[in-house]
Amino acid sequence: MKPTRVRHVILGLTVAAYMITYMDRVVIAAAAPVIQKEFAFDMVTMGWILSSFRWGYAFFQIPGGWLGDQVGPRRALTWIVTWWSIFTSATTLAWNATSMVAVRFLFGVGEAGAFPIATRSLSRWLLPAERGFAQGITHAGSRLGGALTPWLVVKLMTRYGWRSAFMSFGVLGLLWAAVWFWYYRDTPAEHKSVNPAELDLIHKSLGGARSRTSRSVPWKAILASRTLWTVSLMYFCYSYCLAVYLDWFPTYLNNHRHFSLKQMGFYASMPLLAGTAGDLLGGWISDIWSKRSGNLKLARQGVAIFGFLLAAASILPGTFTTNPVHSVWYTCLAFFGLELTVGVSWAVTLDIGADYAGSVSAVMNSCGNIGGAISPAILAYLVKYYGWNVPFVIASGFCVMAAALFTRIDATRRIFAE
Repeated sequence: MKPTRVRHVILGLTVAAYMITYMDRVVIAAAAPVIQKEFAFDMVTMGWILSSFRWGYAFFQIPGGWLGDQVGPRRALTWIVTWWSIFTSATTLAWNATSMVAVRFLFGVGEAGAFPIATRSLSRWLLPAERGFAQGITHAGSRLGGALTPWLVVKLMTRYGWRSAFMSFGVLGLLWAAVWFWYYRDTPAEHKSVNPAELDLIHKSLGGARSRTSRSVPWKAILASRTLWTVSLMYFCYSYCLAVYLDWFPTYLNNHRHFSLKQMGFYASMPLLAGTAGDLLGGWISDIWSKRSGNLKLARQGVAIFGFLLAAASILPGTFTTNPVHSVWYTCLAFFGLELTVGVSWAVTLDIGADYAGSVSAVMNSCGNIGGAISPAILAYLVKYYGWNVPFVIASGFCVMAAALFTRIDATRRIFAE
């Protein structure tokens, strides 16, 4: 009897969730020039609005991961996707900067649990040899969603106004939540479509372990892990750089490189498309390297270090070239390198966190997104006083720092035994 492939359908649903997370968070970046004009927001005000999402996102990572570990990914993801979809649409109701900050913060609270809980949702379904690729393809899905968003938002804005984009993406999230609750189950044994061959394959690959339905998260062991704190600091550097591009690149193209709104919608998508390729390749190469060499530590380190150094080297010519189109192509190369590291980083949380991957990845993502939260506001002040070049030079420095930190990350150092 051949094993069924229900685990791959679940992976596909998870990829779709990642796409929606980035569609919902990138839509405001694409709409920012129009929103700024309508409400007369200056750069600093818009910077704090963009940061407000990331503060909510950073503060609620650990509660979100805990929720997934406690009640199971089926219910947890259904609840939080419904929450953030409502607040995505509610962005249209904002009437000034304060109300928009509040709505975007609450949107971030909802999205905070997405990646930790999604990581937890795969921990009892995917084989260890599939983890790097799975983390790569899920994050590739998020970047693909982000890449499509500027183009879609411009189309919707020019025809129906900027509010139509937020309403459309909010409805999409509600539809996904309904499908997830209907199809997903917290363990393979609970799913009626899993045949005995697939169930046996999964159980053997995980050492015969079963998910526990009731447990307390071993926070003492998790927070005592030196590897986890090194991973978290590395992810702080990554998230700072990511926010530079996700939140401000469309505005940079429109204001500094003088692309029209239509051109901005096209060129702002290009780096995210390059990042999609980086996400797919990073996790896949790391898995193949690990399988063929038997050296998981080196397989995770090698891909991530190369990616960060490639990003650091590419950001600088992208910043200082006088040709606007060349700037976009260098940025594509930089974003490709940056995203090579993502599948590897999240695979490490599965490697060291096992059945508590939700909580482990939540710590990493929480620390990382503190970097993402301070990035938009800092960039606004830097641009105001020093121009657009300085923020990108600083981002290049953060990439070098992340590469150095990854030399100290050992994916074989499990936090605790199964």
